[in-house]
Amino acid sequence: METLIHEETLTGPGMWSKVIRRGLTLRMTDLEGGVNAGMLLYNAYEKQERYNMPDTLKGQYIFNLKAPYCLHSDMGRIFASITNESSGWHDTVCGTTDAKSIESKYGNGDYQTLRNDFYRNGRECFLIELAKWGLGKRDLVPNINWFSKVVADEEGKLTFISGHSKWGDVVELRFEMDTLVVLNTCQHPFDPNPEYSPKPLKLEVFESPPVKADDPSIKIRSENERAFHNTSVYNRLRFNP
Repeated sequence: METLIHEETLTGPGMWSKVIRRGLTLRMTDLEGGVNAGMLLYNAYEKQERYNMPDTLKGQYIFNLKAPYCLHSDMGRIFASITNESSGWHDTVCGTTDAKSIESKYGNGDYQTLRNDFYRNGRECFLIELAKWGLGKRDLVPNINWFSKVVADEEGKLTFISGHSKWGDVVELRFEMDTLVVLNTCQHPFDPNPEYSPKPLKLEVFESPPVKADDPSIKIRSENERAFHNTSVYNRLRFNP
């Protein structure tokens, strides 16, 4: 039986950042269908190490994320393994929204007009959370968009698939090193929905079972085996001098 450590729900364009230590799992649950969870990852102690989209994709020969693939850092290590997910496709190439794109798509939604219901954007939400940890614009990198599906045709044109994530869909990330997780629930930048309507996301953190030598996330690609080794060495030298 899993030991639940923390639980909360993000509503609207919610923002969240926490350090999740190795050996814990973060479960994200789509509570209504159609949620988008933008995420950035950083080494909890040496924040210049962060999630690297190119290495994550090319090292695992993938275009999208799903279980049992891993999230690689720019130092050849593993932040987290995708141990479980139910929608089968998560975008990691399309980035996030900014103030200009939100106004262009949804119109003027400023605080003076809408008060606490004003329109936020993904870039702003990331920067607000990053500032809490001494980080800023220079630390923004291509983010993950959990629960969102974007496909490419033969000419490279990207198309957002509406209705991809359903009520109750989940993503579970097992953390392999202590990681600063930064996320928000702003809509995907390619979402064709003409209404500004970010969806709620449930977050749960619980203890992970021990990682076995034949773990699917390790064995799925040889590059993952090397990255897991690098991560193990880093953890041993940092915490067991």
